[in-house]
Amino acid sequence: MKKDSAKSRHIEKLTRLDVDGKLRKKILRFCRLKAGDIWIDPNGKHKVGVLDATNSDDTKKIFKNHKAQLVINDPPYNVVVGNNNTQNLSKVDVGKYIEFSKKWVSNVLSILDENAALYIWIGADQNDGFQPLPEFMIMMRGFEVLKTRSFITMRNQRGYGTQKNWMSVRQELLYYTKGSPPFKVVYTEIPKILGGYYKEVNGELTDNFKRSKSEFIRPGNVWVDVQQVFYRMEENVAGTYAQKPLKAVQRIIEASSKENDLVADFFCHSGVTLLASEQLERKCYTMEIDPVFAELAIRRLEHYRKTGKTGWQWNNPFPELN
Repeated sequence: MKKDSAKSRHIEKLTRLDVDGKLRKKILRFCRLKAGDIWIDPNGKHKVGVLDATNSDDTKKIFKNHKAQLVINDPPYNVVVGNNNTQNLSKVDVGKYIEFSKKWVSNVLSILDENAALYIWIGADQNDGFQPLPEFMIMMRGFEVLKTRSFITMRNQRGYGTQKNWMSVRQELLYYTKGSPPFKVVYTEIPKILGGYYKEVNGELTDNFKRSKSEFIRPGNVWVDVQQVFYRMEENVAGTYAQKPLKAVQRIIEASSKENDLVADFFCHSGVTLLASEQLERKCYTMEIDPVFAELAIRRLEHYRKTGKTGWQWNNPFPELN
């Protein structure tokens, strides 16, 4: 009995909320928002709306006349992940996916400040011509106000494996700017260990340690120090799928915004952008077409303010179900 009890503590209490229809129906009763509603933070900082990222009226409804200095979006990837034993992510014709993407990118541009940054998590289906990544990148060229800045790869510690191909562990992140937004150099927690890179400065030959502003290395555009979220981590939000690591979103916010700036997220999912904005003294306006995930985002913020915890690990964010 003790062994079974211990095992049960290490199993997520919720299955994926985007595919379990019966569970979703139960949870909807506890969601404070329905389509078109907006939750306004009682502390006066944030907003969460059950809104459609492709709908310009919904965008105007939550942002009104406010402009965002940073947008971090994690849209659906249109990539199949899984096998016969697991649930696959949904997938549509790539042409339809690009039309969907054009709409939400246009809405993002309508609320971007004069000088602002845009980060977009995106996927590439290695079993289907790497779509939608190349199509999406070409589509983005049509938005001439945006300048390409970097193509970042985050290495997931786990991945989905295969015996006949390289295991897929990468996560693509595109970085664009409008105007000339600020950029702050940030550092990882990886110490510098290699010396011997010499350069003459003011007539003195110096090595890289002497010239450095930090004892740690910069992340660059390949991130290998960020842990993929799974149930054993405090920040885990049971019921969500492929949530982004808090550390990764914190890095983006620290580098590409200032305190009290407005950060936007058109696909809030697990509420990670909302939580990171709270931690780093930014305002966040975020939307989610699904009231279940909008409720999760709000609860995650409230849970953090009450307990200091960033998620529920393997516990249930909807204790009413118990």
